[in-house]
Amino acid sequence: MSIEPIAVFRSPLGDKFGVPRQSGLAPSLDGRIELTGRFRNPDALRGMEGFDYIWLLWSFDRNPDNGFSPTVRPPRLGGNERIGVFASRSPFRPNGIGISSVRVESVDFEHCAINVTGADLADGTPIIDIKPYIEYTDAHTGIRNGFVDTNEWTDLRVSISEDILESSAFPADKVQSLKEILALDPRPAYHGNPAKVYGMDFAGFDIKFKVNGNNLTVVAIFPIKQTR
Repeated sequence: MSIEPIAVFRSPLGDKFGVPRQSGLAPSLDGRIELTGRFRNPDALRGMEGFDYIWLLWSFDRNPDNGFSPTVRPPRLGGNERIGVFASRSPFRPNGIGISSVRVESVDFEHCAINVTGADLADGTPIIDIKPYIEYTDAHTGIRNGFVDTNEWTDLRVSISEDILESSAFPADKVQSLKEILALDPRPAYHGNPAKVYGMDFAGFDIKFKVNGNNLTVVAIFPIKQTR
């Protein structure tokens, strides 16, 4: 089977560190799907403006190829307990294909692009396919959700001082989505050192933060061009 990417995803998240673990968890996080190559034709998007949500199929292009493992360690289980790869949404799969449901904000027919929110993709991710989300077939309520039902996820409390935001000239329209992403705890599940400073590439800035218990504090924000 030969798969050819049809588009590229544009996101404020410059790397996979910090990407939400599921789509929809950071609802204000903006992104853009840009059709590429022979697929860059506005006719391919005809009718897209009539849908509120779409499915994206995409490639885990930043994951190393370490071969097949039948079990994985989901972050929701603390990164220690193993379950079958097909009973998880782990990015480490036999075929590196992801699926995400994102909200359509607008369709740019002139530039063959779709503006969306709520995606869990890093900047530059190859898009394999786009399909409309249809509520009567795709939405199921009152169902069992495996280990998710018995392992509640608690968001972190995020603190960013106004002084840090102002001195860094961080864009005001990105603050809410930054807080949503940080609240999801971007760290690997097995990390718990409150003194460690983490860095995340977001909206052209290096976001430095610490986590102590359920509290995440942004300690500095630097334009990436000044830190590399």
